[in-house]
Amino acid sequence: MRPEDFSVGSPGRVQKVIGSGFSYWAFIPDPLPPKLNYVDNLVAALGEANRAMGEFSGLLAGSPGAKLLIRPLLRKEAVSSSQIEGTTSEITDLYLFEAADETSGLPEDVREVSNYLKALEYGLDRIKFLPVSTRLFRELHAVLMKGVRGGHAYAGELRTTQNWIGKPGCTLNEADFVPPPPEELNGCLSDLEVFINSESRIPPLVKLALVHYQFEAIHPFVDGNGRVGRLLIALLKTSWGMLDQPGLYLSGYFEANRQEYYSRLRSVSFEGEWNSWVLFFIEAVLEQANFAKCKLREMMNLRNDWIQRVRSISSSLPMTLIDHLFENPILTIPQASEKLDVTYVSARRAIQSLCKNGILTPLDGSKYAKKYIASELMPIIK
Repeated sequence: MRPEDFSVGSPGRVQKVIGSGFSYWAFIPDPLPPKLNYVDNLVAALGEANRAMGEFSGLLAGSPGAKLLIRPLLRKEAVSSSQIEGTTSEITDLYLFEAADETSGLPEDVREVSNYLKALEYGLDRIKFLPVSTRLFRELHAVLMKGVRGGHAYAGELRTTQNWIGKPGCTLNEADFVPPPPEELNGCLSDLEVFINSESRIPPLVKLALVHYQFEAIHPFVDGNGRVGRLLIALLKTSWGMLDQPGLYLSGYFEANRQEYYSRLRSVSFEGEWNSWVLFFIEAVLEQANFAKCKLREMMNLRNDWIQRVRSISSSLPMTLIDHLFENPILTIPQASEKLDVTYVSARRAIQSLCKNGILTPLDGSKYAKKYIASELMPIIK
């Protein structure tokens, strides 16, 4: 990375770092907010995205069991965000992980996805009591990196060494981008905290796009910065009251448009192309809001169909278990017993009733299967 790579519109400064026998250039972003040009296409896209978000929120408000129905969307976010970083696990792998009786011998990729889900759930609970701050960033990172590659000795800790972004094996001087040196982190993060928690006339979606860029430009951790940055999008939408309930996530769009995602972020740092990045971000919100509405309607219709199938059963347990399937569509009899708070025998009968009505299927095809799957639900949530 060289100073001449940056245009005069770059929203930061390039600083030379000199050490014992080495030197390199690092980028230190200016505090937010930048000056934005609200051109017509940006204003129009913002209006469409806000309208789509409102429709999604209204659909959630009118849906019975909405909190359960959005659980698959949360898991889809965990999978997509992790795939951006190179994992190959699918949502079925995550559900199989959660249905497993043991955690040994499971793929590293699945552990990373599971940790992302835990960090997201943890953050949604923490923002009820804790402002979005460096403390929360570190707590999220600690959950995210626990027991996975890159997490040894650094989970929850701001970096004390220089990191960089570039091709595998490249040096600092060959890097595509070098974020602030460690001694600049506290100042950069403090400025970001102030912006996040201050009142502003900036439209919330635009502010969210600015925050995501800034966090990625600061890159405060040795590893896991992309995932923590995308976690913050979900948490801030809830913290700022943009949605009554969580359920709208952007990683699916970022993963499907990965190269453009990285290119738009990079163009802000090097050329000050804020409008292109913000427009891309808003388009992601619009696309994912429409996607989430479609998926939510499909799940609502399936849930209603399942309820009709078991309505004549005398026991209420199959009906109760149906809602749990939207959280975990792959489960075992012991897990059903725990969820329903009944004996093993009663849980087995409930599962058998759902099998007879085509709602559950033995995963291995045998009569005495260890795992059962809601096979009609899986195509909707993949």
